[in-house]
Amino acid sequence: MRRPTRLRDVTAKALGAGPRTVDLLIALLVQAAVTMPFVVPRAPDLPDATWTAYGITTLMTVPLVARRRAPVAVLLAVLAAGGLYRFTIDGPGQPLPYTGLVAFYTVAELSSAPKRIGVSVLTALGVLVSVGLDSDAMRELLFSVFVFAAAYAFGRLAVTRKAYLRAVEDRARQLELTHRIEAEQAAARERARIAREMHDILSHAVSLMIVQAEAGPVAVRTAPERAEAAFDAISETGRDAMVQLRRMLGVLREDGGGSGAPREPQPSLDGLPGLVERVRAGGPDVSYEVTGEAGSPGLAVEATVYRIVQEALTNVVRHAEAASVRVRLEHGPDALTLTVTDDGRGPGGGSGLGLTGIRERAAAHGGTARTGPGPDGRGFRVGVTIPHPRPRPEAEREPEPGQRTGVGQ
Repeated sequence: MRRPTRLRDVTAKALGAGPRTVDLLIALLVQAAVTMPFVVPRAPDLPDATWTAYGITTLMTVPLVARRRAPVAVLLAVLAAGGLYRFTIDGPGQPLPYTGLVAFYTVAELSSAPKRIGVSVLTALGVLVSVGLDSDAMRELLFSVFVFAAAYAFGRLAVTRKAYLRAVEDRARQLELTHRIEAEQAAARERARIAREMHDILSHAVSLMIVQAEAGPVAVRTAPERAEAAFDAISETGRDAMVQLRRMLGVLREDGGGSGAPREPQPSLDGLPGLVERVRAGGPDVSYEVTGEAGSPGLAVEATVYRIVQEALTNVVRHAEAASVRVRLEHGPDALTLTVTDDGRGPGGGSGLGLTGIRERAAAHGGTARTGPGPDGRGFRVGVTIPHPRPRPEAEREPEPGQRTGVGQ
């Protein structure tokens, strides 16, 4: 929808009138203005206000009704009627050439450049002839040139204003489209992140439960204590998965109320020993080693490291057929380095989606992930390096994702 660019457009909108009705109202307004000299008392030495003079004055106003459809023709008709009035009728003069100014304004607003130039030359000649035949006064000539130049300038200004408003509207539409695209992209990224989180939680829990459940019947006959540990590990793994899923889905609730249960923190480095212990129960022999001066890399980074270890161990349980796994976490001066190595059958198993998720998680924090055969070509190795975040000024620092929503990266 086009915005109104002039006062008459605002009036038209308020009255529910179209352009033709507006032009008719303008013509009536001009007619009222040119009628004034015919109705006010006149001095005895001035020409008489005859009906013939008034009729030709009206004839100059009528073409304004069609000024939008044929601006140049309307201006020529107005000039012709004005010449007829000046050369044939000795009637009252006008303080301003109202009809000529309105018609000239319309040409400046709606006509092309060649037409504007031609009409401007013709109008200038008409002004010179009219002033020359009237009084030949320089003051009147300058005044006439000024008012017609002002009408032309206002016409061009209206064009510039309309172009500016169109540009503003286009810019607003582009910004709205950009914001919509950004919102959709953000929603897509959030859906991908939630899908990755749920994949890690469910894949890890189900894989461990399957391995431990398959080992349970055998252990019942040979080592009852191991069977009991396997069943305990199944229940603990299921409860842990339920807690993590409840925490994640609780963040997505829009009412913010519900059961009112407090949100638990995201998984952190402190949870890695428990994760390793659950995998070790009924599964491969998993060792966990921490080197370097341990520090807090941030809640989001800790949650990411936890999920990477979880995914790597899940891959081992599901695909590697490994007897032992080594998890090594090194706190360096510039980066946090994680290595998960197993002695299984090496690359080739699985769909690769888990490894893609590991790379995406590392890249989200500016880190890198390398996967491939283990030492001496045996087994499989996952290596992740995440640089320590650079401190920012306090004014620019934002809460970490885990602090804002309870959901890590």
